[in-house]
Amino acid sequence: MPRPKLVQAAVMSIFMSVFAVLFGNRVASAAEHCRIEHYAGKQYVICRFEASKIEVSVHWRNGNAEPYVTLLGFKNSQLRQGKPLLLAMNGGMYHDDLRPVGYHVENYQRLRKANTRRGPGNFHMLPNGIFFVEKNRIGVMETRAFLRRNRRPQFATQSGPMLVINGRLHPLFKPSWTSAKIRNGVGVSKDGKRVYFVLSDSPVTFYEFGKLFQRHLKAYNALFLDGSVSQMWSPELSRPSFSRVGPIIAVARRQ
Repeated sequence: MPRPKLVQAAVMSIFMSVFAVLFGNRVASAAEHCRIEHYAGKQYVICRFEASKIEVSVHWRNGNAEPYVTLLGFKNSQLRQGKPLLLAMNGGMYHDDLRPVGYHVENYQRLRKANTRRGPGNFHMLPNGIFFVEKNRIGVMETRAFLRRNRRPQFATQSGPMLVINGRLHPLFKPSWTSAKIRNGVGVSKDGKRVYFVLSDSPVTFYEFGKLFQRHLKAYNALFLDGSVSQMWSPELSRPSFSRVGPIIAVARRQ
């Protein structure tokens, strides 16, 4: 008769083999996009995508013209419509009633004008910027430069400040800053082929967050989306909360 430990080991081996067959591809796919990484002593959730393999969209209100309110509410709405997501993340600053503070475009329809006013708060720490999706391009651009080029994006959301501008850190960021919060942002490579969505797992300063995009990810342009309410959902690494959100960025596999 086989000894109990040998039987147990054999059963576990069979189980692991079946698990690998059934779920191996899914686990590999998960690791392909989002993972936890450490940089300069801080922990982040970093999602890397090839721009040519994804479809990115921006959302604010549902079919009843009401804000989605929460990230989980949006995710569940997409699943009910048969639209599985690779990523969902809060996508820019908003007023108390969840209206976007700045420029917002969905399916080529401009729902909110660009905001170029000066004022208090992070959004007005100029230059701020716009994350946009065109037919063959995903980009991040400083707001005034974006407007000068008279672009007509399919999707767009404005927030601020810019973190990286043409390879350079935002000019106001200082290593001595001490204000640290959970933050999220988006960056793109110089050639536009790679897109990075990042959520800090620990409080970080603007300087630290900008350096992550500039030095670690080599993003040529990057935009701060929001802080404190920052959250993310992905099949593999989920950081949702019940915080109210306005604009939402969604990533799906290109069909």
